[in-house]
Amino acid sequence: MTLPLIVAITGATGVIYGVELLRVLKQLGQPTHLILSEAAGLNLSIETDYTLEDVRALADVVYPNKDVGAAPASGSFRTRGMIVAPCTVKTLSAIANSFTYNLVVRAADVQLKEGRKLVLLVRETPLHKGHLELMARAADCGATLLPPMPAFYHRPQTIMDLVHQTIGKALDQVGIEHDLFRRWSGHGGDDKKAAPR
Repeated sequence: MTLPLIVAITGATGVIYGVELLRVLKQLGQPTHLILSEAAGLNLSIETDYTLEDVRALADVVYPNKDVGAAPASGSFRTRGMIVAPCTVKTLSAIANSFTYNLVVRAADVQLKEGRKLVLLVRETPLHKGHLELMARAADCGATLLPPMPAFYHRPQTIMDLVHQTIGKALDQVGIEHDLFRRWSGHGGDDKKAAPR
């Protein structure tokens, strides 16, 4: 049995990271359980042409964010981990301080206490010291901080190439195989060629 991956989409800019992550996972046959924050729906309408129904349809199971009694709120519910894409500073703060006021944060807290992978695509810039301290605190608890920082060694041609590189890095963290971007093979190889699509 393939354990589900929890995907949470919160209200930071960059909801395309979460949407595209779900789409890729569906193509790969990886079961997903989705939690959408209330603000994620607003950003979805601002930043994309996707509807909430479109996004929910990409997941195998969808939970209301207010349902703190849902399956992912318990450590006895087995998962292969959780990716929060994108992750607001508010969500980061709640995770770093174990303030489990909604299902996104409770599910994240469960991953940490059970020793499972929790990957946070924190979206904010520039960062002040408070943000950095929250990141350090979350990392100390076991979270992986993976802010969407584009790489260019693979010669991206489109915005989606940049999105894929970031979510590919997130999938690497939870051990899911993919071919979303061309990996670095050394400066003497064929890395000067455009990335294959």
